[in-house]
Amino acid sequence: MLVLEVPMNVSLTPELEQLVAEKVKTGRYTSASEVIREALRLLEEQDHLRQQRLAEVRQKIDRGLAQLDAGKGIPRDKVRSKLHRGAAR
Repeated sequence: MLVLEVPMNVSLTPELEQLVAEKVKTGRYTSASEVIREALRLLEEQDHLRQQRLAEVRQKIDRGLAQLDAGKGIPRDKVRSKLHRGAAR
């Protein structure tokens, strides 16, 4: 699959421009474009991790709802007393 790079102009705040310039100065990156590409890769990774965590939370909620439907829940009065005891600590 051939991917063509299309030039893109991006406006950055002065603070972000300075950050990019500092990253290039360290020698770790050879250009501002390389810094931005790395930042976007990290953003994509962070988004992926966030989606994984969300999926895990949804699975836990579904499991809890299934337990409630199966009658494996904690009675309301016990939940309230546990909450009150926890709040009193």
